[in-house]
Amino acid sequence: MIEQTRPAPAEIRAFRAENPKLRERDIAAQLKISEAALVAAETGISVTRIDGSALKLLERVASLGEVMALSRNESAVHEKIGVFENIKSGVQAAIVLGENIDLRIFPSRWEHGFAVSKKDGDQLRLSLQYFDKAGNAVHKVHLRPNSNVEAYHALVAELKLEDQSQDFVEAETADTVDETADVSRDELRDNWSRLTDTHEFFGMLKRLKIGRQAAVRRVGDDYAWKLSSATAEMMHASVKSGLPIMCFVANDGIVQIHSGPIFNVQAMGPWINIMDPTFHLHLRQDHIAETWAVRKPTKDGHVTSLEAYNAQGEMIIQFFGKRKEGSDERVEWREIMENLPRAASVAA
Repeated sequence: MIEQTRPAPAEIRAFRAENPKLRERDIAAQLKISEAALVAAETGISVTRIDGSALKLLERVASLGEVMALSRNESAVHEKIGVFENIKSGVQAAIVLGENIDLRIFPSRWEHGFAVSKKDGDQLRLSLQYFDKAGNAVHKVHLRPNSNVEAYHALVAELKLEDQSQDFVEAETADTVDETADVSRDELRDNWSRLTDTHEFFGMLKRLKIGRQAAVRRVGDDYAWKLSSATAEMMHASVKSGLPIMCFVANDGIVQIHSGPIFNVQAMGPWINIMDPTFHLHLRQDHIAETWAVRKPTKDGHVTSLEAYNAQGEMIIQFFGKRKEGSDERVEWREIMENLPRAASVAA
């Protein structure tokens, strides 16, 4: 077997120049490198290496004013335009609770940071881009026309690293979730039935040592039922009803949330897109292997989510009906979820 030689930074830049219309993630995939390695190859040219700490970013990011916050995984891109406000930092977890930008951040997963200047016609687009140890994108902050450019340059100067190497070496990350844990349906249902808040769900999975999709498949169709390609149908129904929803997209380092109504849903090839003034979502429908409606008990009554999983059992995206804390779930959301087309029943 002949091992493919890893491209040098100059070769990465040359390939990029020869393929100006290719998206960055597609270039990285073709070169068999991480997206962070692609960005790092431009260091000293259009890129500056900066401290990759989420907490150091959160200390300074409010000074930028209005920005576009982008979080993504392999199959969904979640973009929100607004300002970073109501920031609560912690070593284990940090929260941004702005009117438009709503984030749950896990700082230990953030490793590498880059300040990127990209020419787009006559415009220079500025961004801060953060990656995990494996070189996967965690979060990006893109400046907008009304952003504070002076604050951006001050932030970059303050966080600039001595190491400005163009080389990037990915580190492997271990998957600690056991999807095959031996949990009986009765034990799972007993724990599930005693939930009083949706935030307890992850702790329950961790305690029982079971993956999320495995739990959803096993618990029984009074708590979770499989849907038939229902994500676009749910979006269109929410637009028609004017119902405010919540949309969660996550990777290992962040959860980004939209709360509010949606208005403009468009399909383009395999993508289903939401193109609203302060919220853009791009979702690869062809990456969705299973879609589930999931019902969780809370002290205020049960809440229902739509969850889409890829072929590896990872959750791509999650939707809820927006509700006020202490209030029951909206009847309109339940009606939308209960009327979505169901798939054939799945044996546990």
